[in-house]
Amino acid sequence: MDNHELYMRRCLQLALLGAGDTAPNPMVGAVLVHGRRIIGEGYHRQYGQAHAEVNCINSVAEEDKHLVTQSTIYVSLEPCAHFGKTPPCADLIIQQRIPKVVVGCRDPFEAVNGKGIEKLQNAGIEVITGVRGQECQRLNKRFFTFYTKQRPYILLKWAQTADGYIAGGGTEHLLITNAIANKLVHKWRTEEAGILVGTNTARLDNPTLDNRLWAGKAPVRLVLDMHLQLPPTLQLFDGRHKTIVLNAHKQEEAGNITYHKLTEDVGLVQQILDACCQHRILSIMVEGGARLLQSFIDSGLWDEARVITNEALFIGEGLPAPRLQRLTHRYSEKILGDRVDYIER
Repeated sequence: MDNHELYMRRCLQLALLGAGDTAPNPMVGAVLVHGRRIIGEGYHRQYGQAHAEVNCINSVAEEDKHLVTQSTIYVSLEPCAHFGKTPPCADLIIQQRIPKVVVGCRDPFEAVNGKGIEKLQNAGIEVITGVRGQECQRLNKRFFTFYTKQRPYILLKWAQTADGYIAGGGTEHLLITNAIANKLVHKWRTEEAGILVGTNTARLDNPTLDNRLWAGKAPVRLVLDMHLQLPPTLQLFDGRHKTIVLNAHKQEEAGNITYHKLTEDVGLVQQILDACCQHRILSIMVEGGARLLQSFIDSGLWDEARVITNEALFIGEGLPAPRLQRLTHRYSEKILGDRVDYIER
């Protein structure tokens, strides 16, 4: 492993420390190196606050500040070149007279997308790009999907019995997963910007769709209720978290609940994704029901699926689980009696 890859790996490690707190911004790590010694480190800690480069430069000890102008800064994502919540990081690097910048990958956001690199080069700074580029892109797969495909990153999730059912034949709620697997699902929720369910799932299960079993930021709750049939007493409408009701009748806001109007003569899945883009929801976890999940699968609009199977539970009949096609990558882990399959397209 050469030095560039070594220091970029450290950038990736630092960037991950911001997981769950930077959206809709990406996770970014930065390292400042003099010779073979790291003299500064930083990462983007919180949306709206200082970027990785700022925190990295500010971390340099007083006795090392004279070395900044002789150092190389490594950044997992191209330094920004525009004024947003904070000033441009490319300008800061120029002001600090750092002579060399190593970038993991370009930023696909239109206001950046090569402009940061160009600004640095025009200032006479040497710029190297593409170091651990695929890893840097994968780290921010939600961010890259949103800005390159103009849709959120789509994660499908469901739990099923050993014989392939997600619910029994009656109205009683079927408990499939164990307590540890349930906690894992709540962790997953903190990693996504939104969580989506259909009308029947909301009515029959009355879910809270929060992350009460895991510390972190709660996702935006989205529920598909085309004809506004769901009772206001459901936990989804408790006002504790932002909730978007996707429907065919009205467009309005009522406290922490937003009604987003769809039409019935256009593809429903695409409209849901367009609504997410309008509300800057970079990723969604689709949790049910079966028909809604299958509609995402059939449309080819999904990126990843996580399926929890209780290998000891057989019910003989019920609501069949969705069916996946065109799998490209799959691995599994065991959580007591449950198996978790991670599937990517």
